[in-house]
Amino acid sequence: MVGLTLVLAALLALGGCNGTALRGDGVGKIDYDTSGLFPVPEAIQPNVDFWRHVYGVWSRGQVAFHDDEHMGVVYEVADLPGPIKEGYTNEQRAWLKSRRAYHQDRLRALERKVRERAPLSAADERLLAKIEQGAGKEAVYGASQRLRSQRGVRERFKRGLEISGRYDPEFRKIMRAKGVPEDLAYLPHVESSFQAHARSSVGAAGIWQFMPATGRDYGMRVDRTLDERLDPITCADGAARYLSAAHRKLGNWPLAITSYNHGKGGVANAKARHGDDIGEIVQHYKGRAFGFASRNFYASFVAAREVASHPKRYFPEGVQFEAPWSHDRLVLTSAMPAQHVASYYGVPTASLARLNLHWNERAVNGHAHLPAGSTVWLPTGSLQRVAAQPPAYRDRTGASSRAALVARNERGSADKAASPAPKKETATPVAKTEPAASPVKYHVVKPDETLYRVAVNNGISVDKLRKLNQLGPDDNTIRVGQKLKISG
Repeated sequence: MVGLTLVLAALLALGGCNGTALRGDGVGKIDYDTSGLFPVPEAIQPNVDFWRHVYGVWSRGQVAFHDDEHMGVVYEVADLPGPIKEGYTNEQRAWLKSRRAYHQDRLRALERKVRERAPLSAADERLLAKIEQGAGKEAVYGASQRLRSQRGVRERFKRGLEISGRYDPEFRKIMRAKGVPEDLAYLPHVESSFQAHARSSVGAAGIWQFMPATGRDYGMRVDRTLDERLDPITCADGAARYLSAAHRKLGNWPLAITSYNHGKGGVANAKARHGDDIGEIVQHYKGRAFGFASRNFYASFVAAREVASHPKRYFPEGVQFEAPWSHDRLVLTSAMPAQHVASYYGVPTASLARLNLHWNERAVNGHAHLPAGSTVWLPTGSLQRVAAQPPAYRDRTGASSRAALVARNERGSADKAASPAPKKETATPVAKTEPAASPVKYHVVKPDETLYRVAVNNGISVDKLRKLNQLGPDDNTIRVGQKLKISG
């Protein structure tokens, strides 16, 4: 569905990764299962070990410089200079560029010396030994072109683990109902770190990162009113059905999981060339779109499963899991405005909007009706306190649901056309009294909030929020801790 997103380094300043065990990480060597539902053949054990460190060991203040094909070769795990923020500062970008050039120069020089059989310095010998031990003698050729950097995401993964407490029981229930392994509930750690509003550069959205077309294929509404890719529970059902179909087509779970990133057809092509062993495919398949993310998708899933299932091992400071999702699910039998649902159950519309992440602005502000068959999440106990379904919505004319909207729009157009031009009146000017200025109010952005959510929670439109804060019409960028003006 999408590439390794949203997610894709206290170690020694110059550290190495040889084989399947990284040194100095404090979490020990892992004996990976080479059989079972999620096997880890020897060929991809270095890949799994690498992502295990990215998720559970290396902080966002650390960067690993490594070979992007031979993941067992890590040249350095270094500390970022300056303050550690969500993104890189200009100083850190310059440092990364300089550090990358340093490693590339060393690798080019080493390749030239090996090719010409020139004498090697002691530093050259150590670098060559690192490459040979992690990837074999021939890997020195082209190593400078395969250099890649990877920032640690330990803090982000831990936060995703805390959020997963909200959804994990429900996700596992869905997986069981669809006859697929429960541990597929760990997949959002790879796709989105459980960030409900995560969006990729190619258009995937939500915790499960569905593309619009794939979401529609699996029964989700994706339009101007609803985007059910942002409903984690609905998407979990779609993901389970997708993975079940992929398993039937491809024959094992490593290939089915890889197809979540690379597509069922793409993985079927890889299988046709190299068989059904994920290790063989990762090492040898050279499909046009089978790049770094696709090669590492299954390995990153296994690594996320390892870290998430052993929180005390990787996060000894403790993990504060959120309470499980326990809200009531209502499926509407007729179309109606969100305000009609909110009024019937005695809940503020803004509170319902916070539960129903899949409502777009048109749905929240009543400009479009929630369609029949759509899910509405209600506060726990609502369906015990009030009868299950709200009455059919009728506007003041007695028209119901969509018919009311059509009639109102047509009536408004007709009235506008028939109304005569307003007459000009002469009146004695009256001195105007300046209204008292309203106090300016601010909202401090919290983790996981978006511009849209800030607007909804404070009862204003996104357009007004942008104007108050001098943002452009397409500017949706906000950051945690930012003060946004919401009135005044």
